[in-house]
Amino acid sequence: MKLAFSTLGVPGMPIADVVRLAAGHGYQGVELRAHPEEPVHPGLSAPERARVVEEFENGGVEILTVAGYVRAAAEGDDEPVLAELAGLVELAHDLGARNVRVFPGGGGQDPAAADAAAARRLAAAAPHAADKGVRILLETHDSHRAGVDVARVVGAVGHGSVGALWDIMHTWLAGEDPAASHAVLAPHLGYVQVKDIASAEETEPLALGAGVLPLRACLDTLDADSWVCWEYEKRWHPGAAEVPGLLAAGREHLLRAGR
Repeated sequence: MKLAFSTLGVPGMPIADVVRLAAGHGYQGVELRAHPEEPVHPGLSAPERARVVEEFENGGVEILTVAGYVRAAAEGDDEPVLAELAGLVELAHDLGARNVRVFPGGGGQDPAAADAAAARRLAAAAPHAADKGVRILLETHDSHRAGVDVARVVGAVGHGSVGALWDIMHTWLAGEDPAASHAVLAPHLGYVQVKDIASAEETEPLALGAGVLPLRACLDTLDADSWVCWEYEKRWHPGAAEVPGLLAAGREHLLRAGR
């Protein structure tokens, strides 16, 4: 396995420190949360983007993903969604990231209408992503929590530059068995996000292995060269333990669980 962690776990941390953390704890990649409150976001100038690239290259760490907040199935016009998505694709290309993360965001709608909107927009964005060498990954999340939900949309798009991101917490919360999630997501799978929580009602992040999520069962489904990213949601749970003190043990847990 190739391991990464998300900067959602180290909110606001300068890029140089993020790179040092990854390199120093044996993580080959980082998932960059792309938001205005973070050091990396679509508003960066060309020189600022170049400095981010230089930091990662000097540290020997890969930028796995630009994790944006586009909601592919959101109600409303297509154009604002497509414009935001295009900006994220450009950012990923400029940083050398292989993926852009998007959410479904189709809550409160008829499921068929949400599916259709997401598939239409992702299909429209796919040629630009292909031109830039970037893959757009729809995460198992919110209105499309189960693997079967995301696979239905991505399958309808039918383009190699649109795939799936498997967040194991959300498929578990949907009541989907890991083997079933993998079976439907495998043809489209970009990589897997792991985490751990105490229960369905207590979702504050825990150290990997300290909670109830079926980490081993999920990792058992993956190929040996798969990317696995630890998304520790410190930004939403400021009282949770600090990530730097957890990274070494988290890496060891994932490597043991993935054997």
